[in-house]
Amino acid sequence: MISLPLFTALALMTAVAALAVLWPLSRARTMKATREADLAVYRDQLAELARDAKSGRLPAAEAEAARIEVARRMLAADAAADAASASADPAGAGRRRRAAAIVALVFVPVCAAAFYAVMGSPGIPGAPLAERLSATPDRSDVAILVRRVEEHLQKNPNDGQGYEILAPIYLRLGRPEDSARAYGEAIRILGPTAERLSARGDALVVAADGLVTADAAKAFAAALALNPAEPRAAYFLGLAAEQDGRTQDAARIWGDLLARTPASAPYRPVVAEALARVGGTVPPATASPATPGPGAADVNAAAQMSPQDRNAMIRGMVDRLAARLDKEPNDIDGWERLIRAYGVLGDKDKADAALKTARAAFKDDPAALARLDAAEKALPTGGKG
Repeated sequence: MISLPLFTALALMTAVAALAVLWPLSRARTMKATREADLAVYRDQLAELARDAKSGRLPAAEAEAARIEVARRMLAADAAADAASASADPAGAGRRRRAAAIVALVFVPVCAAAFYAVMGSPGIPGAPLAERLSATPDRSDVAILVRRVEEHLQKNPNDGQGYEILAPIYLRLGRPEDSARAYGEAIRILGPTAERLSARGDALVVAADGLVTADAAKAFAAALALNPAEPRAAYFLGLAAEQDGRTQDAARIWGDLLARTPASAPYRPVVAEALARVGGTVPPATASPATPGPGAADVNAAAQMSPQDRNAMIRGMVDRLAARLDKEPNDIDGWERLIRAYGVLGDKDKADAALKTARAAFKDDPAALARLDAAEKALPTGGKG
C-alpha cells in the first residue's frame, strides 16, 4: 500500500502545481493598467520625435506626419480600452476563475485517484531499492543481479570471474561498451584466451554499430593467434576486410573458414552469405566427423547386457568421450551424448559437472545453450537430483 508520508507528499506536490497554474487567474486584469502602459509607449515615441525634429535628424514635415500617426494610435487605443471596459463582466469572469480553480484542485485529483484505484495496483507493497538489494532476488530480476555483481566488483576489483560473468549479460542488456570493458578486465586479470578476445571484439563491433574498429580487429587477430580455428574471430576479420574495400582478402578469409566449418555449424549460413556477397565461391558443406562415444544404439545394446557388463561398456565409452571433450570442448553433440550417458549410469554429480563445463564452453552460443538445457531436462532426475 502507499504509505501515508508518500501520499501526503504527492498531495502537496499536486496542490502546489495547481496553485502555480491558478495563481494568475486569481487576479483580475485591469484594463486601466493596460491602457496606461500603451499610452506610456506612445508618449515616449512623441518625445523621441520631438528630439529628432529639434536636432534636425528628422525633417519637419516628416516629424509632423509621424506625430499625427502616433496621436491617432493613442486615440484608437484609448477608445478600444473604454469599449472593452464597458463590455466586461466582472461577475462572469469571477465565476469562470472559481470554476477553473474547482476543476484543478478537486476534479482532477479525484479523477486521478479513481483511475489509479481501477487501473493501478494500490495493494502491491512498496519495494525500496535498498530492500530489493538486500533480499534474495528473483532470477528474472536481471537488474538486481547485475547490481549485486557490480557492487561485489567494486569491493573486489581483481575478481576476473565476476567480470567474465557480467560481460555477456551487459551485451544482452544492450550495454556493449560496458561489456567490452568487462571483457577487458577479465583478460587483464585471468589472462587472454581466444574466446575472451573474440567476445571483447564482438562487443566492440556491436558498440560501433557493426563497424569492425581497429581495437576490435586487434582483439580478433590476437584470438586467432591463440587459436587459429576460432570461427568468430575469422568471420569478423573477413568483415573488417570487406569494410576496408579489400574484398579479395575477405573472400579468402571466409573461404578458408567455410572450408573447415562442418555442415551442422549454426554460423555456416552467415559465413556463406558473406562469402557470396564479395563474389567468392561457397565450397560444399562437409558432414561433421563422427563423434566417438555412446549413442542411442550403444545405450540400447547395453540395456540387454548384465549390469556388470553394461556398466563396464558404458563407462569405457564415457571415459573416452570425456577425455576427448576435455581436449576439444567445442563439440555440442559430444556433450549431449556425455550428459545422456551419465544419466543412464545414474551419476548425477558427473552429469552436473559436464553441464557446467559445457555451458562455460558455449556461453556465447544461445542455440548450444538451449540444447544443453534440453539435455538437462531429459536426465532421469531432471538434472536436479
